[in-house]
Amino acid sequence: MSDKFFTVGLISTWYSSNIGVLLLNKFLLSNYGFKYPIFLTLCHMLACSLLSYVAISWIKVVPMQSIKSRVQFLKISSLGFIFCLSVVGGNISLRYLAVSFNQAVGATTPFFTAVFAYLMTRKKEGWLTYVTLIPVVTGVVIASGGEPSFHVFGFIMCVGATAARALKSVLQGILLSSEGEKLNSMNLLMYMGPVAVAILLPAALYMEEDVVGITIALARDDVSIVWYLVFNSALAYFVNLTNFLVTKHTSALTLQVLGNAKGAVAVVVSILIFRNPVSVTGMLGYSLTVTGVILYSEAKKRNR
Repeated sequence: MSDKFFTVGLISTWYSSNIGVLLLNKFLLSNYGFKYPIFLTLCHMLACSLLSYVAISWIKVVPMQSIKSRVQFLKISSLGFIFCLSVVGGNISLRYLAVSFNQAVGATTPFFTAVFAYLMTRKKEGWLTYVTLIPVVTGVVIASGGEPSFHVFGFIMCVGATAARALKSVLQGILLSSEGEKLNSMNLLMYMGPVAVAILLPAALYMEEDVVGITIALARDDVSIVWYLVFNSALAYFVNLTNFLVTKHTSALTLQVLGNAKGAVAVVVSILIFRNPVSVTGMLGYSLTVTGVILYSEAKKRNR
């Protein structure tokens, strides 16, 4: 009974941190007026670097895994770069798109994963798996046509972020495939975080002019911005931590099912909070995409 309560509590924490960081990102970048997605991502990566080290080195959440070669470091750095692009792209898209539409586009990750897996490894899925990708893509096309607040640049950023997320997943399987180089997700995050910080710091200073000075000025006028950024960055880390723990205490398949449901919950909560307009066409499109993702998961399971 205590194990069940622990698992339910863990899943609830995972849901809360996932949906919380998404909604807080949207609030900061759109409603609050903090229009610096690269700097916001930099804060996330700093928190992930520091908290990952604390969790592994001090709290011993997982055993510390060391980098064994320069080649392995370069592989991790390339994954860190793509990871960085996916998070920045997602945050930029939230400046322009409603959370509901952002989640609809994000649900197409299986489509990009299948495409990259075929292009990079020539891995072919069963014909039924490819058929299930049709509603995944069709749903987003329908949702795009029915989205009241559609924004071309935001849409491109969101698609780019989704594609980058899928590319990282496929590349990770290729680059860190040998037993000597495999890292669990927590150690990988600890090593990717500093790489992302090294990329994002100059990018933020160059592309978001005087962002540090502006943030300090904002903090003088309204100290709550500091707490928003600190809390948001800590949540970004807890998304990764709870993701790892839920997988460890349940299964990857359970995580996939819960992830599909999480997207729907995030859409409903965001509409209730931000009151963004939605259309019947948009919701039908999103529903079709989610249905396609569920069918895709089932088809993949049968092919194993």
